[in-house]
Amino acid sequence: MLLEKLEGIESRYQELTQLLSQAEVIADRENFTKLNKEHAELAPIVFVFEEYKKVCKELRDSKTLLDETKDNELKELALLDIENLKEKEVQLKDKLLGLIAPKDPNDDKNIILEIRAGTGGDESSIFSGDLFSMYSKYADLQHWIVEILSASEGTMGGYKEIIARIEGRGAFSRLKYERGVHRVQRVPLTETQGRIHTSTCTVAVLPEAEEVEIKIDDKDLRIDVYRSSGAGGQSVNTTDSAVRVTHIPSGLVITCQDERSQWKNKAKALMVLRSRLLALQESTASAERADDRRSQIGTGDRSERIRTYNFPQGRVSDHRIGLTLYQIETIMAGNLDSVINPLMAHYRAEALKKG
Repeated sequence: MLLEKLEGIESRYQELTQLLSQAEVIADRENFTKLNKEHAELAPIVFVFEEYKKVCKELRDSKTLLDETKDNELKELALLDIENLKEKEVQLKDKLLGLIAPKDPNDDKNIILEIRAGTGGDESSIFSGDLFSMYSKYADLQHWIVEILSASEGTMGGYKEIIARIEGRGAFSRLKYERGVHRVQRVPLTETQGRIHTSTCTVAVLPEAEEVEIKIDDKDLRIDVYRSSGAGGQSVNTTDSAVRVTHIPSGLVITCQDERSQWKNKAKALMVLRSRLLALQESTASAERADDRRSQIGTGDRSERIRTYNFPQGRVSDHRIGLTLYQIETIMAGNLDSVINPLMAHYRAEALKKG
């Protein structure tokens, strides 16, 4: 199917190349502009496809050489070529999938990342902290900026809930696959008899909404201020700087107390509210999903999971695509591309099947 689609694009590109050289097309300014735009959009796909076909041909030739030659030295060279060419083939195929897959209009947006402890008590809160650390390190590797908007610490460490803004080109395109329930299996720090426990955390990834996208009427808001307390509020709890924003029509409630000033906390709370309303608006428009945010985080039950982190076995398993990697330390250190890249390739291929 991919090959047929690419051949169709190549054929259309060649047709456009011929049309754009015709005098009658050039004379029709409006039509010429339209065709020229389409030609420019198809060009990058065609160029990569040409390179892909060239690599495929070289791969076939090397395999033929391997089968036919009796010279051991030539066989070794052919095997080396095959290994390199297979790697190039996979890279070019992934690139083509990215170029022709339907574009998500939110892909280039910043995100609001929400992590919450699920089942498992204190261990769940500790793992929420581990997940936030993992995403923060990944953001550093991508040269993105992380800003904590709200945090509620767990009694034994980590977070009962943490909400952060991640700013950087393509943040949503890469982290949107993290939405769902994450399960951890390990011996908790709180365990005295060495037993392995299973806990969960929920992760929601929302595209950050611009003010022009989501207009919020002041009459739809109830804003309460109160004295900050706990993490982020201990040094400012002599003033009513914490803010709780309730969006009356949707029932969404956002609290923020991490800043020293009331207006900064209000601004952060409204930022989160806009992003949640955008997710709600988009999911309402979709007949397939009744509530995007709820579908992302589920109930936090152990059986609802997209990924399992098994520390005793050093294993990370993504259940959506049957991916298992024995690289838990590397992944928890923020090297998430080994998980995200296969997910992106999978969902791009699925999008092509539907489209």
